Amino acid sequence: MAQRNLFAIHLLTASGAALAILSVLAIVDQNWRDAFFWLGVATLVDGIDGPLARRYRVRERLPKWDGAALDFVVDYVTYVFAPAIIVGRALGLPPLLGELMAIVAAVSGALYFADTRMKQPDHSFRGFPGVWSMPVFVLYAFQPPPVVTVASVIALAVLTFVPVNFVHPVRVIRWRAATLAVVGVWVVCAIWLLATNFAAPPSVKWVLLAASTYLFCIAAVQQALRTP
Repeated sequence: MAQRNLFAIHLLTASGAALAILSVLAIVDQNWRDAFFWLGVATLVDGIDGPLARRYRVRERLPKWDGAALDFVVDYVTYVFAPAIIVGRALGLPPLLGELMAIVAAVSGALYFADTRMKQPDHSFRGFPGVWSMPVFVLYAFQPPPVVTVASVIALAVLTFVPVNFVHPVRVIRWRAATLAVVGVWVVCAIWLLATNFAAPPSVKWVLLAASTYLFCIAAVQQALRTP
């Protein structure tokens, strides 16, 4: 593949920043469905660009461009920064409390992306990997009482610094088929909710929560099973 075509993979990664902008603009308009839609597209792009970069050895063939640094920047704005704004504006929290929880998410996420210990030998993540878009989507779907939302945000922020593993659904080999199947269920539920502007039957939300629980806990279970 020619170098100009290889650079297109970096452009694909960088397009996540554009998608984050579209999400933030939707947040400004209080169009929460579109805000989550653009974050979902960004997640899809993130799932594509890494395998492409590894397949075509972009790191070796374009050494002047640091794809890992670019990926970190884009991941922060799509997985942490934009969802943190949603925490502050869309989850029914009082203004000052909402802003505080948004700051907790943004700061803990920033610190996580600087943690050199984040990747485990089996490609799982050490600590909650700052993928705030997923739990924030679930919280928005359920709109729980403020105390539940605040407790969830604080718990996730604390788990950022705890040596408990969280799954990478594609790269962790152990039970990968089951994990990818659960990811598929999660995506179907999310699309259903977006297509109905979150007016889907309650059962869809509960299946989404069950799938989220599996994805949240499965790497910790695997970690415990490996512990003597």
